[in-house]
Amino acid sequence: MKKFLLFFALLLLMAGAGPRKISWVAIGDSITYLNDHQNETGNRITKGYMTLISEKYPFVSYINQGHNGWTSVNIADKINELGLVKADVYTVFLGTNDWWQGKKLGTISDYEQQTGTGTVYGSFRVITDKLKKLNKKASVILITPMQRGDFVYINGAKNNAYGSYKPKNGQTLEQFANAIMEIGKFEKYPVLDLYHESGITLENMVHFKRLKDPASGGPASGGPAPGEYTNYTYPEYTNIPFDPEKDEYPYPPEAVNMTYDGLHPSDKGYAIIAEKLAEKWKGLK
Repeated sequence: MKKFLLFFALLLLMAGAGPRKISWVAIGDSITYLNDHQNETGNRITKGYMTLISEKYPFVSYINQGHNGWTSVNIADKINELGLVKADVYTVFLGTNDWWQGKKLGTISDYEQQTGTGTVYGSFRVITDKLKKLNKKASVILITPMQRGDFVYINGAKNNAYGSYKPKNGQTLEQFANAIMEIGKFEKYPVLDLYHESGITLENMVHFKRLKDPASGGPASGGPAPGEYTNYTYPEYTNIPFDPEKDEYPYPPEAVNMTYDGLHPSDKGYAIIAEKLAEKWKGLK
């Protein structure tokens, strides 16, 4: 009888144990940071990709290591000052700011030869080396930057940037995405390729960008009067000027689609990122 009770108690204990806890450190830029700072989005988002995953998989707890405006070079330079901790899983979601700030991409040899933070490849090596020191058995998932439309900061329109439809400093954003994929292949890390495989594209970043019509023809030619606000879709909006000091914010709530400001994901965009990341996270499901 005692053996039966002991066996029954063991079964109850096992049934209540559930899946083991998984600790996750998410390293990134503002797309990661905003997960826990919805007030800085004009409350246009409710849940970022980390919250969505932790709610669906309650045994996962995350630490947000997103840093507004930071590049992989910034992260690498400050790698020992960030307070990174040992975790079961690390995700690294960087690259879009490296592209916009004109950081030198480098080549895979910079990664292999540990040339340091003079290039993005070298900076990623600093980051991955740190993660290996923290926990050599941890899973590391790399995430490429998404494509991006024309960004206009919701809390200050003077902070704006054109999209990934043209190069910056002679480099394309796609090159940065491809570099991260190459690093993943070298390290045998899974890579979530948001640039090519997320379905988040220049065409659906926003429904439209609301700008003053610059046309000279006006109503006589069947179009709006010069200076009249008009909703332009991609790629037409790329040729329409925007004056951050005089023009209204170009992305009203009804413009929100995959992003709310041309760059940062909306709830819809974050849901896609969470779903795609779960697919790359071995053993999560």
